[in-house]
Amino acid sequence: MEWLECEALAPEASIVHAFSTRREHLARRRGLNFTLGQGTARDDRHRRRFLRALKAADFLPASLRQIHSANIWQVVRNANGSGLLYTPCGAASGASQKSEPSGDALLTDEPGILLGVRSADCMPILLADVRRQVVAALHAGWRGTLARLIEKTVGEFERTFGCRPEDLIAAIGPSIRACCYEVGEELVDAFCGQFVHGERFFFHLSPERSPAGGAWLSQYPPGHSPPRSAHLDLVAAARDQLEGAGVKPSRIHVAEFCTACREDLFFSYRRDGARAGRMMAVIGIRPEKRDPGRWPRSPAQLPGRRGPDSIARTRP
Repeated sequence: MEWLECEALAPEASIVHAFSTRREHLARRRGLNFTLGQGTARDDRHRRRFLRALKAADFLPASLRQIHSANIWQVVRNANGSGLLYTPCGAASGASQKSEPSGDALLTDEPGILLGVRSADCMPILLADVRRQVVAALHAGWRGTLARLIEKTVGEFERTFGCRPEDLIAAIGPSIRACCYEVGEELVDAFCGQFVHGERFFFHLSPERSPAGGAWLSQYPPGHSPPRSAHLDLVAAARDQLEGAGVKPSRIHVAEFCTACREDLFFSYRRDGARAGRMMAVIGIRPEKRDPGRWPRSPAQLPGRRGPDSIARTRP
């Protein structure tokens, strides 16, 4: 079984985290899809195997009914310790509940709880304040990003737990990248209307080249420009929100993989449609390793590390 780990979080003994891939039992070349969160018995087996490999089988798993929103939930243990209690954060309305709530971000400061989100093109983002021992898992597609889910979650670290944004480590997992994420001009208008630097989240491709000779073809009358193809860079939008909320650029780490390009590693809804599986991103605080007074080590101080922006693939 293989998964991805952020180089900045991997040395932290108090934190367990991972971004799953679609690979399983590669040594046996069995080619099984690692589909999580779809509710079948096979998926449950894969999930348990994944958590055992992470040495997190005893954690209480917390998850969401993901709805592409800006809803954030704080997760704690029930008073009797038998399960979890989800409480809405910020402006979210509603009472606390014991069942899986509707939303797209989870955060906790309690050890032994494993926060998890599912993705198949949207950005899975893990946040951690190692000093104060607070973690979060986010599912951010274009709708959640446009609704400022990422910025609001950083705000909840500060509001609820007293964390300083500059102390946070952010790990952005594999997602669809601008190379494969063509969108309509209405989305360009929406982002540019919502963000000061919204135009930086897009690049445009010129009209298609002619198959013969490479000349540019235009069937439009003089003075009328053909439509352009806009490609959305979700990671650029995520960086903008994180930095705007106070997270240091040097503490934002990105897995440089496109889920649509890398069919060998990841599921992609845009590439595979409704038959696409899901990957899972998880993060939690290990009970036996909790140490609120310890600051995180710098990745630059770790011998043999490839640098803060690299993401290591691990196979036990």
